Amino acid sequence: MAYVITEPCIGVKDASCVKVCPVDCIYEGEDQYYINPDECIDCGACEPECPVSAIYPEDAVPEQWQSYIQKNANFFVG
Repeated sequence: MAYVITEPCIGVKDASCVKVCPVDCIYEGEDQYYINPDECIDCGACEPECPVSAIYPEDAVPEQWQSYIQKNANFFVG
């Protein structure tokens, strides 16, 4: 299970999460950052670093941001 970056990241893109990721699995998209689920080692280092609390374990993404699980997966397809 990987971590997912949700709506609060949009427009902020602070990059604190990128700096602490030990496996460099966080990538910059046009509107937000994305975590590659195939590269994420579930260490959780990124979660407390996010200044807008946008990062959640996939099984703990709040209901209103569930669509970001698929949005994140789609970013790495194709």
